Amino acid sequence: MARIVVIGGTGLIGSKVVAKLSAHGHEAIAASPNTGVNSVTGEGVAAALEGADVVVDVSNSPSFAPADVREFFTVSTRNLLAAEAAAGAGHHVALTIVGTNRPQNIPYFAAKTAQEQLIRESGIRYSLVHATQFFEFVGSIADISTEGDTVTLPGALIQPIAAEDVATAVAQAAAGEPVGDIEIAGPEAFGMDEFARRALAFRHDPRHVVRDDAAPYYGAQIEERTLIPIDGARLFATTLEEWLPLNPPRA
Repeated sequence: MARIVVIGGTGLIGSKVVAKLSAHGHEAIAASPNTGVNSVTGEGVAAALEGADVVVDVSNSPSFAPADVREFFTVSTRNLLAAEAAAGAGHHVALTIVGTNRPQNIPYFAAKTAQEQLIRESGIRYSLVHATQFFEFVGSIADISTEGDTVTLPGALIQPIAAEDVATAVAQAAAGEPVGDIEIAGPEAFGMDEFARRALAFRHDPRHVVRDDAAPYYGAQIEERTLIPIDGARLFATTLEEWLPLNPPRA
């Protein structure tokens, strides 16, 4: 069994990854600012990674401002890779996004692309798990696209996935051999506007969803298939219809 350190291990995905790895007998350690490990400042990183076989990075920037998110992912990743090399860890697993390798102008995606490049050039064997957007993000996607009682979103295709399934894929990657780049997604593809429309209707949210293909997604315009996985991606079974009753909106 391996000693696996999960950076961001107390968050939405990280806590699930730690639980899944522990259930399968691995020594899974949750590392985050809450546990005294800050990958941006470097605080506690070397001590946390001592003796690690695998390092999993599912951390996320606290700010989505373009300069902030790029600094977070580049500084944090450099610190982790340097500490991993010193500790002799042989496998770096990072959670990233479907679409980072396609033409787009989304600042968050650009930051993740920079992170991926650092990992590829590090000399450490790696697995990059590219996930589609999570079901859990539907509320925030609607909120940032709302004006008055109208939600305006493009019809660009989306194939969302449950956070539980993302955690399964990340945990399996961490427990296995390095595989390079893999893509994961949910079972259904539909327009982003339809994604929000179905979720808001189920939750009896009175907002009206309107399709406008010129509308921005997190401040940028996207092509129809930017967020869709390539052929050969691993598809998980959880549907939006199954997920919604188990995940009411946050109060």
